[in-house]
Amino acid sequence: MSALFDTSRRVHVRAPGKLNLSFEVGDAADDGYHDVASVYQAVSLYEDLWATHADGFTIAVTGDVDVSGVPLDDTNLAVRAAKLVTTMAEWDGGVHLEIHKGVPVAGGMGGGSADAAAALVAVNELIGAGLTHAELQRLGADLGADVPFSVLGGTAVGTGRGDELAPALARGRFDWVLVVSDGGLSTPQVYRELDRLRAEADITPDRAAPSVDPAVLRALRAGDAEGLGAAIRNDLELAAVTLMPELALVLEAGKRRGALGGLVSGSGPTVAFLAGDERQGADLAAALAGEGLRAFHVYGPVPGTRVL
Repeated sequence: MSALFDTSRRVHVRAPGKLNLSFEVGDAADDGYHDVASVYQAVSLYEDLWATHADGFTIAVTGDVDVSGVPLDDTNLAVRAAKLVTTMAEWDGGVHLEIHKGVPVAGGMGGGSADAAAALVAVNELIGAGLTHAELQRLGADLGADVPFSVLGGTAVGTGRGDELAPALARGRFDWVLVVSDGGLSTPQVYRELDRLRAEADITPDRAAPSVDPAVLRALRAGDAEGLGAAIRNDLELAAVTLMPELALVLEAGKRRGALGGLVSGSGPTVAFLAGDERQGADLAAALAGEGLRAFHVYGPVPGTRVL
């Protein structure tokens, strides 16, 4: 496709962060990767991305969060996503991406994956590639396990490497309070720590293929915040807490302040607490902030990546 374009055109896309409400991890395969079974929920914390035509592929990043660790070269997932779409469309121009981040970097909430999803959708729109959402999700799986869900949004079950998605029914609204840390955790490091901890067990139980706890799905279908709070869990939590012991104090603070449930999100270190409703979410966020924690109130599910 020839790179003839309107240089004034600017496409704005918004992509949500995510929480893992349930995350079960299988043993490491021969290639070092782990099969997982996850329940994802997209929440009201967003990455905004603008795409414009350019001679090459460039990126600029700002944010409401610390963006000092975000790469500004071809290793950035959003740049890789932009190149995937132009390659698929056989389009020979470049793209400039501007990203404003609202999702914590290296916080276990899929901010980088949301950037990639936003770039897929924005560049598809910018150059008129005509790729469907399903095709964009398949492209996203080449970039990372969380990218297809960032395109889809809502609530979904992810299996395999987390990228084999099936939408899940979630009735009503769920209110979450997030506590973010100054530092990040490396996802590969957290998985290595999980493998180390499992290897140290005196008797290692046989683990079948990971699966989602039916209690999580029942609570979501019923809009039952109390039931969901009792059922949420994350196999990576112990590894994250081992690497960053202060997370145990955060989890205890949320429980002490009346959260229905709490867990480390994904590979951490963001901690998510479930509240009973919007008012209780606001009160819990204020109480945790009063203890000196960086806490804020969000809700889910929200739609996936979309053009504004």
